[in-house]
Amino acid sequence: MSRIGKLPVVLNGVKAKIENNFLIISSAKGELKQVLHPLVNINISETEIVVSINDLTDKKQCALWGLYRQLINNMVEGLTTGFTKELEIIGVGYKAAVAGQKLTLNLGFSHPIDFLLPEKIKGEVKGNIISLSSIDKQLVGEMAAQIRKLRKPEPYKGKGIRYVGEVVRKKAGKAAAANK
Repeated sequence: MSRIGKLPVVLNGVKAKIENNFLIISSAKGELKQVLHPLVNINISETEIVVSINDLTDKKQCALWGLYRQLINNMVEGLTTGFTKELEIIGVGYKAAVAGQKLTLNLGFSHPIDFLLPEKIKGEVKGNIISLSSIDKQLVGEMAAQIRKLRKPEPYKGKGIRYVGEVVRKKAGKAAAANK
């Protein structure tokens, strides 16, 4: 029995409907779609969405039950409050700038890196903090991971791009090893 799957998803001012095996949730902020799996049943009322399955003993169905409930909950939460990921740039001369949907990063390479953001994502730069926000949680996380991958934090000085609040364990250099 899925502890997450059995919880209803409360619709806070958003509309939900099922069309051609897609669950479509919309609000004033936009519209999100999710393909429905045939083993998962969706019941929509005026105030909530209830996800259910047919066989409670099947592990795959129980896993899909909790997964689809959480995917639907993320869609509703994104359309009501939205999602934000923040990245921190650390390093001398490292900087970022946003112009429209183009994020320009200077990360110590011989040339600046131009990173195109999808239309659904809004990017902002304040000092050394890059803020990505959107209604789609998966898209925000994926774009943040791709930007971080451009210059991962290195373990000796900690330079690079990291998530705000991420802890990078630092290693001792050669000098520390030679003094043993």
